[in-house]
Amino acid sequence: MDRLIRKIRPHLLAWLHRSRSGPISFVRRFSYKDIKRATDGFHRILYSDSQGTAYRAKFQDGDIALVKEVKDLSQEKDVFIRQVQLLGRLHHRHLLALKGFSTGHKRLLVFDNIENGSLKEHLNDPLRTPLNWKTRLRIAIGVVAALEYLLLFSNPPMYHVSISSSNIMLDENFTAKLSNVGLLSSIENYVTMPQASCAEDCMNQNCGNIIFQLGVLILELITGQSSEKGSTDLVQWIQGSRFGSSIQKMIDPDLGNSYDSRELKNLLAVARLCIKSGDKPKFSIPQIFRYLQKKVDILCD
Repeated sequence: MDRLIRKIRPHLLAWLHRSRSGPISFVRRFSYKDIKRATDGFHRILYSDSQGTAYRAKFQDGDIALVKEVKDLSQEKDVFIRQVQLLGRLHHRHLLALKGFSTGHKRLLVFDNIENGSLKEHLNDPLRTPLNWKTRLRIAIGVVAALEYLLLFSNPPMYHVSISSSNIMLDENFTAKLSNVGLLSSIENYVTMPQASCAEDCMNQNCGNIIFQLGVLILELITGQSSEKGSTDLVQWIQGSRFGSSIQKMIDPDLGNSYDSRELKNLLAVARLCIKSGDKPKFSIPQIFRYLQKKVDILCD
């Protein structure tokens, strides 16, 4: 399957650029002052990692957005603008769309509406209505669909992808949106090597890290526990010898009995394979996506 994808990828890219990408979406330049006010002085932190800090922003017109601070201030301003242009070309239902940027005191990216906040908030906040089983399945499949798009069908391929319940946002329909996405390499490398094969890269260490993170995310969806809290070592649990006999104890109590046992087992099988894959995965994101489409009885988009 991967050989076939590598063979037809140039034709798929050409078709995607004609039918879906088109011109760069309108990207607005925000003032630093407006963003600072909308984020309450950069105090509304959603998550923070090596790539930067993300904030919840509410602008004066009532629009709610995610603002991402870019930590790498060493890059030239024109390189940052080029990155903004490339991110503006990404169009997928399960990616937060870039709507603006700022180059004031900080380099900031402004992304689309995040009406329902992060997945982590819904899994850990007892005051929120629990996510039902079908919604959790849609979130898992949506994340994999976005990864397939980023790794295979975007040009240039996107690789700096971080997956966690903190940086997966939910819109008003609880559709999952990846928010932490960066370029595969520097803009300069893209200019000189635009035909880099991401399909081949899907079996290397970088993709292995992404696949591992996907496995952990699936466990969070099933158990309702956060891997970031350290309350229970989910990775140790699924790799342990008592895994099979303790599944019922680990299922999120908020689900009750409202889940499909066959779908649960298939999802756990995927999570276990993802976590066991380590730095050298023996399968790719497209293979995971096809498996889930086949094994999970839900409409995939």
